[in-house]
Amino acid sequence: MPMHFVWLLVLLLAACKKPEPAPETGEGPCRSLMFEGDRFTLCRDPLARLELHVAGRDGRPYRSFAALEHVLGARAPKVRFAMNAGMFDEDGRPIGLAIAGGQEVKAINRREKGGGNFHLQPNGVFLVRSDGRSEIVPSRAFEPSADIALATQSGPMLVIDGAVNARFSPDGTSRFVRNAVGIDPDGVPLFVISDSAVSFGKFARLFRDELKCRNALYLDGSVSSLWDPVNGRMDSFSGLGPMLVAFRD
Repeated sequence: MPMHFVWLLVLLLAACKKPEPAPETGEGPCRSLMFEGDRFTLCRDPLARLELHVAGRDGRPYRSFAALEHVLGARAPKVRFAMNAGMFDEDGRPIGLAIAGGQEVKAINRREKGGGNFHLQPNGVFLVRSDGRSEIVPSRAFEPSADIALATQSGPMLVIDGAVNARFSPDGTSRFVRNAVGIDPDGVPLFVISDSAVSFGKFARLFRDELKCRNALYLDGSVSSLWDPVNGRMDSFSGLGPMLVAFRD
């Protein structure tokens, strides 16, 4: 075989070689993990400051990460990640407790009967106190306090005091792309979104068994979205409601 054909074959084989995955730099707060055959994205940043964004100065909900980025302006480059933060009505306004910047935007919803996942009991509240401590508590146990800087109510709770919600089957037929928040053993909030449709049971076991969270709260499904600037991800679902945003100064 002529030498120039040999070199051509070598170049073609090199071009067809599967590229190596990009090395992990450790700079971003979000990483991928596998659990029971499904892939999830986990965001964790113990140094980030969390904020709840419900609406702009005109009182209108943002409805998308792109709109939020525009409103943030010069603060946008400081965003580490953001996720949708609980359930909302058709206008994008929270249907449960919402506290942003220490101010109550929506009072807690203690109604236990109703349609949708929000009323699947127990539902719960994710909150951050002014000293930075994060907590997840059942809605019926929530107590108002002046030191709560941020809070969002959603439901159902996935894990309660180390136990999977008893209302879940191990791997039910109701499956959606879902996102949720849990508190790890170090007290750091973990924000997780599934990369494919999963059941409540599997999602709850991820928090209990893999992430060792004693409490975890479901945020939403089907509209679940992530903004991860380091990895160039901004989910473009429109019609979102409240958003949890992690900033690093």
